[in-house]
Amino acid sequence: MAQVQRMSRLMIKTLRDDPADAETLSHKLLVRAGYVRRNAAGIWTWLPLGKKVLENVTRVVREEMDAIGGQEVLLPALLPKEPYEASGRWDEYGDLLFRVKDRKGGDYLLGPTHEEVFTQTVKDQCTSYKDLPVILYQIQTKYRDEARPRSGVLRGREFQMKDAYSFDTSDEGLAESYALHREAYQNIFRRLGLDFRICSAVSGAMGGSASEEFLAPAAAGEDTFVDCPECDYAANTEAVTFALQPVEGQDHPALEELDTPDTPTIETLAEHLGVPASATLKNLLVKVDGEIVAVGVPGDREVDLGKLGEQLSPAVVELVTAEDFEGRDDLVRGYVGPQGLEKVRYIADPRVAPGTSWITGANKPDTHAKNVVCGRDFEVDDYVDVVVVEEGDPCPKCGAGVKLDRAIEIGHIFQLGRKYADTFQLDVLGKEGKPVRVTMGSYGIGVSRAVAALAEQSADDKGLCWAPEVAPADVHVVAAGKAAQTELALEVAEKLGAAGVRVLVDDRAGVSPGVKFTDAELIGVPTVLVAGRRTAEGVVELKDRRTGEREELPVAEAIARITA
Repeated sequence: MAQVQRMSRLMIKTLRDDPADAETLSHKLLVRAGYVRRNAAGIWTWLPLGKKVLENVTRVVREEMDAIGGQEVLLPALLPKEPYEASGRWDEYGDLLFRVKDRKGGDYLLGPTHEEVFTQTVKDQCTSYKDLPVILYQIQTKYRDEARPRSGVLRGREFQMKDAYSFDTSDEGLAESYALHREAYQNIFRRLGLDFRICSAVSGAMGGSASEEFLAPAAAGEDTFVDCPECDYAANTEAVTFALQPVEGQDHPALEELDTPDTPTIETLAEHLGVPASATLKNLLVKVDGEIVAVGVPGDREVDLGKLGEQLSPAVVELVTAEDFEGRDDLVRGYVGPQGLEKVRYIADPRVAPGTSWITGANKPDTHAKNVVCGRDFEVDDYVDVVVVEEGDPCPKCGAGVKLDRAIEIGHIFQLGRKYADTFQLDVLGKEGKPVRVTMGSYGIGVSRAVAALAEQSADDKGLCWAPEVAPADVHVVAAGKAAQTELALEVAEKLGAAGVRVLVDDRAGVSPGVKFTDAELIGVPTVLVAGRRTAEGVVELKDRRTGEREELPVAEAIARITA
């Protein structure tokens, strides 16, 4: 017997108009259809229908995690400072952390993610190699003090997340655990009905080595990813790398200085000399842990500061200010060139390869230099791919021009290695009777984000349009309005419920048929059954919400069709 939810008793208030502050489709529709309600910036109440969808997503996640041997736990959300201080993330997370003090002045935080506490839990519970491997997971509320929470439940300060952690005694074991989660994630997102891509990614503050994101393409997405139309390559833009390709066998003229007054920018320089920006070398000055570093890229490309920060992590990268030029005669603002930079570390994009020739600053006011050749006139200390990826850039795998698309991050998996095991001395007794350092993986899914991603991908111009696996009901039975129609609708609903079908039945009195039909399309249950004009004949209309196909059937046949 499945639940029959009567809308006359359901706490729901649908809206005809979009919320004034809503920009994304999911934000508009989840509010309008009565799934969520805003309490404050980035803080949301999940109303009855929304909670059902959230729980359905949670159920799918839980079933697939259990299928690979995951064991569910529930760790506290209120956490002591000390473990995060030991890992360095008390400071690394900065303003993202919600920090609180207890009445005795002790420092605590609301958990943004739980690597530290999981590590301590396993250290306490597992002492021998016989206790491993183990996969632990939880589905819990996380907290991050986002500077600009927006897009409804897509980017909140409080959100539902599944985080899992694997613990193995070898790198080979970690690779197996990682592969298990990778397959489980594909099963989860397929069952949810999500269109997704698996993209190479950077680990960021999580640490570790191998890292992949699961992205759901959507116009509302905050992530930009690279998708190759010719092969299976896909990656977050911050993870895309361009191969270093030295230019050989070319003779270049000697370096020559040029009088270039009032040309401190690439645009003014290119216009003054009548050359394309791609012929120039842009040198951006940044501070890396307080030390000034020059970053060289072709003049027609922009430096991706996020990418640079990820590549140089855990160092802190900041832009220089006017004050940083004071007392530095070797740095001429607007006219910096790599040649002669003896006291400054020089990082270059791989496009600034040995043998390439450039027009760049001459380290003198109002002066540039041409025929400045990499490897002849200057050396690169480190090559790091730091440019903003553009449509048409060569695919790192096959060389074809790539495409850029927007997407929502719905999952992320990491091979963490021994970062946290080292911090907390997580060892077990090995087969040889000696301590073995445990290696870890970390695997997250944004459960509440997945709801928004599903809404973004599946909604149409009439409203939400859920896949059967996640919908708040299997069938939405609509009584057009008359007493006989309501009586038939309730009778059909009870029969469907008795057969194990989850039913939402619109039995509201005093609500017009037009409003009921509009609400049914807005709410988005995949199958709609209408007790309407042919009720007296025992005929109902069956509609597929996703395809729009309609069919009139006798009641018994409609019930048989639904329960088949």
